[in-house]
Amino acid sequence: MLSKNQIKLIKSLSQKKFRSQHSLFTVEGVKGITEFINSTFSLNQIYTLDNIFDVDGSKVTLISDSDLKKVTQLKNPNTAIGVFEIPKSEVIDNSKLIVALDDVRDPGNLGTIIRLCDWFGVKDLVCSKATVDCFNSKVVQATMGSLTRVNISYLDLHNFLSDSKKEVFGTFMDGENIYNAELSKSGILVLGNEANGISKTIESKVTRELGIPRFGNLKATESLNVATATAICLSEFKRKTI
Repeated sequence: MLSKNQIKLIKSLSQKKFRSQHSLFTVEGVKGITEFINSTFSLNQIYTLDNIFDVDGSKVTLISDSDLKKVTQLKNPNTAIGVFEIPKSEVIDNSKLIVALDDVRDPGNLGTIIRLCDWFGVKDLVCSKATVDCFNSKVVQATMGSLTRVNISYLDLHNFLSDSKKEVFGTFMDGENIYNAELSKSGILVLGNEANGISKTIESKVTRELGIPRFGNLKATESLNVATATAICLSEFKRKTI
């Protein structure tokens, strides 16, 4: 049975301020937990209905179904919750393509973008400080384990771009047709907020404006989802530079 303090701690990790305070976050589900166990992330504790994990027994706490329902953040709880330590970001590799996000707020979008970075071999993802926390449980679920393979840094994006000597690509509705553009293996690809796109402050640091053309007869679609735009852009960067 979980103690009141354990329940309080696990439930508190649904909020960013407590994740930061304790330097801990949660992963739900056997597959996700296993991905993190097999990565460089440090395990704090697993709370599970059945001990099926190949870890030190002191790191496993058997709980009841009723206990699980008290601490889960899912509508349909899985069989286990893992608590892991939040690692420090690694040094950013400026020799390769970097993806940067300007205030992306939707957890599902960020989770998908992290998966896309993993899929297309982008090691570094730089997020503005107002971008949704990558250790938000919905983001963690959406990454499907890719969070273990992408280095994510939360920085003052304007300062980061100002200090960089790399070409800065930005995505805009009326930018240069990405299918015709010459692209490079290194540089920074900036994608903007779901509602407002790239802010004026960040736009001032963009050196190349890229656009994804609309092919529909009416061309009435207002914009692409930011995760969808990321997929198209990364596919083009990879296709033209391999």
